[in-house]
Amino acid sequence: MPKRNTQQRRHQILEAVNNEGEVSVDQLARLYHTSEVTVRKDLAALEEAGLLLRRYGGAVSLPKEIVDESPSIEPSQGKRAIAARAAELIRDHNRIIIDSGSSCTALLPHLSKVQGLVVMTNSLAVAASLRELENEPTLLMTGGTWDKRSESFQGLQAEQMLRHYNFDQLFIGADGIDPERGTTTYNEFTALSRCMAEVAREVIVLAESTKTERKIPNLELPWAEVSTFVTDSKLKQQQKYAIEQQGVRVMCAQLD
Repeated sequence: MPKRNTQQRRHQILEAVNNEGEVSVDQLARLYHTSEVTVRKDLAALEEAGLLLRRYGGAVSLPKEIVDESPSIEPSQGKRAIAARAAELIRDHNRIIIDSGSSCTALLPHLSKVQGLVVMTNSLAVAASLRELENEPTLLMTGGTWDKRSESFQGLQAEQMLRHYNFDQLFIGADGIDPERGTTTYNEFTALSRCMAEVAREVIVLAESTKTERKIPNLELPWAEVSTFVTDSKLKQQQKYAIEQQGVRVMCAQLD
């Protein structure tokens, strides 16, 4: 009975968050006649399942962009084109980091022609794909704490592992692109991304031009830490100029 009540309450909490957009712990505790400690556990479980985002004192519904982006086994045409353009930057015997995410995963088929690669990743999906390549790049894993929402390893252990090495390049995606500030994310925890950038000589961001339209509050990597931004040919000229003014090279993949 208690377990069923917990599941029912969490389902109702999720409905309340989605209907209201934002709710407080105090509000939920009064609504469901339970303690604030219990509500916080409920919100933590729902966030871990990727169903909402916690905020100080409460929770908010997932942004529309995340809800609309249903997972796909095959990357979009735009992501494939961007990945092919980014792959031009990789040379034989480079030591690179590949972050988790569909934009970075689209890069993997292009690595089969590069010899002597050393690749560090925090993604099991990336690691599994690398193991299938005939040129057999050397694979390094960050380890750390598994994050179900991003399907990647995060945390201090992952950061410590990264700091044992130096890399030529980091390939990383982004939830959003702010032409004035840098890459943005819905995730409040950006320490691993910044650690990756610190240990790489070049930081290469892969993101579709539509992500410049997203208004996301959390800055992940400022432009000062980014070497190259690889996007598609639909990027507006004023946005391209604004990013280049930050000292970032912008490469645009041609779309059909």
